[in-house]
Amino acid sequence: MICSNANNGSPPGTSQCCMKKCVNILEDKNNCGVCGHKCKYSETCCQGRCINPSYNPRHCGSCNNRYSKGAYCSFGLCNYS
Repeated sequence: MICSNANNGSPPGTSQCCMKKCVNILEDKNNCGVCGHKCKYSETCCQGRCINPSYNPRHCGSCNNRYSKGAYCSFGLCNYS
């Protein structure tokens, strides 16, 4: 069941009713991508996929935070040494 996006500020089509609660499946860690899909403790939900922001080159520290060419992601920080 799709929820009304008017009350929760989510983009159209991203809210779903999961366990009688309206959630954004693109960002909800307990309903990532689909209802009931939980991300691991060290992961976060980014664009409907569970990712580890501590070491992910496309999501370093947070969703969609790419670092510059030649840099690396460590502990969620770009070029941390």
